[in-house]
Amino acid sequence: MATHSNKPARRILLTGKTGQIGHELLPFLDAFGDVRAPDSTELDLARPDALRTYAMDWRPQLIVNAAAYTAVDRAEEERDRAMAVNGTAPSVLAACAAELGAALVHYSTDYVFDGAKHGFYKESDEPNPMNVYGITKATGDAAIQKAGIPHLIFRTSWVYGLRGHNFLLTLQRLAREQDEVRVVNDQIGSPTWSRLVAQTTANVLDQTLNERQPEDMSGIEKASGIYNLTCTGSTSWYGFAQAILESLPEDERPRLKPIPTSEYPTPAPRPANSVLAVEKLRAQFGILLPDWQGALTFCLNNQTASDPIA
Repeated sequence: MATHSNKPARRILLTGKTGQIGHELLPFLDAFGDVRAPDSTELDLARPDALRTYAMDWRPQLIVNAAAYTAVDRAEEERDRAMAVNGTAPSVLAACAAELGAALVHYSTDYVFDGAKHGFYKESDEPNPMNVYGITKATGDAAIQKAGIPHLIFRTSWVYGLRGHNFLLTLQRLAREQDEVRVVNDQIGSPTWSRLVAQTTANVLDQTLNERQPEDMSGIEKASGIYNLTCTGSTSWYGFAQAILESLPEDERPRLKPIPTSEYPTPAPRPANSVLAVEKLRAQFGILLPDWQGALTFCLNNQTASDPIA
């Protein structure tokens, strides 16, 4: 990615700066303009009027929506809030972008699919979510697509990182607390490091934004659409857990027991297969993320004692 010696006079609105992807995005976006990134105490995405007022006051040329309601199981009980954040808020941001002539970058999920397909899910496959979280995310995606604005929707999966709540940090905690950990081995996906999602976003923006004309969104307009953005390769949650535990000293590893989904019931059903095809991202932007195992190694090498473990 090119470096910008002089920051463009481009106003950027970033939502979700404390989340896994948003936290990683913030330093990258700073190279592209003046970033305003309210946290949840400054801006509640479940309040559409407040969201619209905030966006129209700032009048950004680029909106990056990294905020989401991601508590998959809790969403089954908190459907209204999940829909407000995942469905309504993207629609509001898309409407603001339309009024302002702005572009919108948004993040979607593999959980918009039911997992019944054999092989990779392509961007053109019809969503058929099997839980409330997936339904609300698919609603937001559709609203953006219908808005007629320059947009990039990055659909990712099994996101993890060194902060927040995710499988990597949960497993590391369980490894300290338990002698045996049971992990589902019949759900398949592509673990994806949040930093790679942020880096890829910056790479795409570097290719599509006009450095000399901050208001020019024609590059994003030409490339508008959904792009699957995951690491390559696939594994089960059990395989992911094995790879994580291999980074620990042998005497600190708990016993790992593979179990079927039927032995680990959850309020929200999960797709058995959520592996996404990534050819479109490579064809359009020349970007191919590393395999999930290599990315995990890079991530773990970045982990220090000072990093939060939740």
